[in-house]
Amino acid sequence: MNDQIVEDLRGLGISGYEAKAYLALVKAGEPLNGYGIAKRSGVPRSTVYETLGKLVARGAAFEVQDGDEATSYLPLPPRSLLARLERGFGASLERLEAAFDELPVGTVSQLLHRVEGRHHVVARARDVIEAASQELYLSAWPEEIASLADALDRAHRRGADLTSIVFGDDVPAIGLSFVHRFSDPETVRDRVGCRLLAVVADRREVVIAGAVGDDVWGLYSDDPAIVLIAVEYVRHDIALQVLVDRFGVEGAMDLLQDDPILDRLATGRGAPGLDEHGRVRRA
Repeated sequence: MNDQIVEDLRGLGISGYEAKAYLALVKAGEPLNGYGIAKRSGVPRSTVYETLGKLVARGAAFEVQDGDEATSYLPLPPRSLLARLERGFGASLERLEAAFDELPVGTVSQLLHRVEGRHHVVARARDVIEAASQELYLSAWPEEIASLADALDRAHRRGADLTSIVFGDDVPAIGLSFVHRFSDPETVRDRVGCRLLAVVADRREVVIAGAVGDDVWGLYSDDPAIVLIAVEYVRHDIALQVLVDRFGVEGAMDLLQDDPILDRLATGRGAPGLDEHGRVRRA
């Protein structure tokens, strides 16, 4: 618990030594001098007074003069510290927003970069979801939806039009949601080779990722062509599912089996027919 508090305070701009010293003061419940803080916190004695000076300067601790004129320290109560940090970050964000609005921005080339690892893929997908203000397209599996559900719910509640297709049951429906029932999840995973994730926000940016077990990789892009491909992929997958819902799985299977072109497009099996010159034969 202590380590997590220290890490979270570091994430808010407080150094590790400052966080440890502040935590020692809070736990003590009484004024401590520099020696006592160093002993309880693990902050080196050679730097403890410099660390305390920084805490005092940011208003997270206060100096207390004892009768013998030795200096001790008391902490700002944690709730007050958090409120102060929140106000400070809020004011900084407002100033930055205003400054960026006025900043001349040159033409930026379209972005495309790889994202490696589950943590980073999920974080990038959440960035895209949180940025959506108008619409979201999503194709995902339960394993990834579980990590994105709260962000998706927030996007839906703030008015983003969410359209999704999911592979697997027991997934909470958010917005206009379809369950892929034409092929069972295992068949889809075997055919595609992975769990495929696509998250598109406002037709401006996309995260596309693949997952095999806990091994996850992907890419982010705001290139209009890649975004369009992802949107159309999700839309056409949903359209196929709607047709399956209309005709039933057996009826759809009969239709596909009677038409080799539809079967190849739907299942990914087969190869294009070639003519005597080795060219793709046109229908």
